[in-house]
Amino acid sequence: MSDLHVVLGATGAIGAAVVAELTARGHEVRAVSRGGAAFKADITTTEGAIAACEGAAVVYQCAQPKYERWAEEFPGFIRTVLTGVETAGAKLVMADNLYVYGPVDAPMTEDLPHAATNPKGRARAEVDRLILDAHRAGRIRATLGRASDYYGPGGVNTTIGPTIFAAAAAGKTARWVGDLDQPHTVAYLPDIAAGLVTLGEHAEADGRSWHLPAAEAVTGREFLGLVRTAVGGELKIAGLGRGTQRLIGLFNPTVRALGETWYQRDRPFIADDSAFRQAFGPVKVTPHADGIAATLDWFRHNAA
Repeated sequence: MSDLHVVLGATGAIGAAVVAELTARGHEVRAVSRGGAAFKADITTTEGAIAACEGAAVVYQCAQPKYERWAEEFPGFIRTVLTGVETAGAKLVMADNLYVYGPVDAPMTEDLPHAATNPKGRARAEVDRLILDAHRAGRIRATLGRASDYYGPGGVNTTIGPTIFAAAAAGKTARWVGDLDQPHTVAYLPDIAAGLVTLGEHAEADGRSWHLPAAEAVTGREFLGLVRTAVGGELKIAGLGRGTQRLIGLFNPTVRALGETWYQRDRPFIADDSAFRQAFGPVKVTPHADGIAATLDWFRHNAA
């Protein structure tokens, strides 16, 4: 039986972390992207998806359309990926997020209804339905690993990367997007990767979604305080509120798109990962202080 693990979107932050985790665990890995990876393929086409997935035992779906194009492009993209996975007879592990739930007033668990009404949330719900329907129909085996906002080495396409770590590394004001005093689950990239690979390795993970393990929820003020400590005590910090987001959004489509999910930033946004821990424990996650130090070091040496 093949031990080939294929990573789609291997040059992105999550994909690169998954490649590193698979390699560390001794798996045979095929890193796939349109450019810059060992295996080049356009997985938005049926031919490209089939070629990328050929011979795979497990496929990790870590690619995605541009953030502002999710609603228009994500479901069709996933249909194409599913064709590649099904042709290969492989298992699919989807790198997912928490958009499907919509606004919540308690810690999120996997049994919550997919109540999002905004376009991005509905697109993610449609993606998840397509994947799990394919699993239930016996076309593929599949599982979904959901994570909140992430940070870590290589994490540049995230609200936390440029506004906090790139800024701190450059000696500028570090800004938390949202209310500084609301608790928020933030995940460290290597921990996300470890969770996704664990799902890929275990058949009992199949057929459902899982919240990937992360360190404890923190407020923006607490997180920025840890960044200040890592910098050495001299760092200006601030919150980036709804008004500023609207203003920047006039010129930046990605920032503008954050408006429809501002409910993730003006109230507690906490993911309960106890189901994963009970099923696959014991689980180790990186303390925020350690993850922040490693991330800051990466930005100091790699950010443009």
